[in-house]
Amino acid sequence: MSLQSIPRNPFFVGKPIPPEHFVGRTSEIAAAFDQIYNRSHLAIWGGPGMGKTSFLEKLADSQTWEENGLDPSEALIVLLYCENISPFTPSGFWREVLSLLKDKLDDKPALQTDITQLIEQGKTTKDSLRQILRKLGKQNRFLVLLVDDYDLALQENEKYTHDEMEQFLSECRNLAVHCQERQYFSMIVTSLKRLNELGPELNPSKSPWYNHYLFQRLKPFNNKEIAQLLSPLRTPEVRNKIRKFTDGHPALLQIAGSCLYREFKNVQVTDWQAFIDEFERDTIQIFQNIWVRTDKVEQTLLMLIALSNLSGRLHKKKQFDLSGIDLIFSQKEQELSKLEEQGVIVHQINEQKTMYLFTSSIMERWVIQQIWNTDEESLKARQKEFLNLMSHQQAEKVKKTIRWLGQHKDDVISTLKLIFQQM
Repeated sequence: MSLQSIPRNPFFVGKPIPPEHFVGRTSEIAAAFDQIYNRSHLAIWGGPGMGKTSFLEKLADSQTWEENGLDPSEALIVLLYCENISPFTPSGFWREVLSLLKDKLDDKPALQTDITQLIEQGKTTKDSLRQILRKLGKQNRFLVLLVDDYDLALQENEKYTHDEMEQFLSECRNLAVHCQERQYFSMIVTSLKRLNELGPELNPSKSPWYNHYLFQRLKPFNNKEIAQLLSPLRTPEVRNKIRKFTDGHPALLQIAGSCLYREFKNVQVTDWQAFIDEFERDTIQIFQNIWVRTDKVEQTLLMLIALSNLSGRLHKKKQFDLSGIDLIFSQKEQELSKLEEQGVIVHQINEQKTMYLFTSSIMERWVIQQIWNTDEESLKARQKEFLNLMSHQQAEKVKKTIRWLGQHKDDVISTLKLIFQQM
């Protein structure tokens, strides 16, 4: 068999999805091009592994522009990764924008010279970019600035103070809304959470620094998108199994698909538990990332959801009381809603009772492992979060449950394995 005839693994792990292999997000892409057409601005957000970088690279692809009825030759499409600006500073941001823009102007040497002069002058500002936008407009062209990991612009560092952050965000808003050059400019940013949850508090005397954006969330894939992504796996049972334990999380789907395609070559999987154990080891960094990026209250709520759901599965084996947890959930609907927006949990209403479930059963299993690894010192550290959410009596019930799980890991593990076998 020649090298060319060997089928390649159609799944992509650890890197953005190439535009030609991009799946789904039809509505979000349409929204992006509506904003670009109107020279407006878009803020895309979603949890780790939701495909934000892949989404931007899809928008930067010339064929995507043509498919959406726009001429890519009219635009200068600049894709900027904030992680490349270390540490993040406003001057570094504007300099990076100008440098990337210069690379796109090989057919305009005069403009390249202008950009070089602006950079060599030292500190670059939004006014440096305004000068170039004005010249682009005279040539009937405009800039589409795609900014990945915009969260970094909303975090202070040793060279970026709170006041400098407010000034930078004000400049971005000015560029987008108030200056004349706005007609030659469209900006699309990505972040892990909504911008208003990340940035500085609002000043009552000023317009919100973020309200020039249309907000769009990247959700877990729906069933149609999952089916399209997993189409290379020709066995329906395999596709259905992956859908159930990833529940549409794009990065998890890619990892699971890649592993199954590589190991089983589209034949029947004989040991799903072995695969799940290996899959969990391969994806631990994703769950750690999700966990670390949640605050203490959100972590406690995730633990309570896991405990509540596990309580119903252990039946007679359990020796603890978690009555009253539903009341805690009803009082923390806003925090739970944020976790749902990040794609970590979903809610279901059953007989007028709201139930919260993990979107990924692997994530649930991982949170349970965090619970049974909680020692007495960690319990003391979480005491404040417990008491912020519940009564002292309820907090003691939860701590007793956590201790019980640590002492009965085997019972919990066997229950979890049975759940996965039944999926």
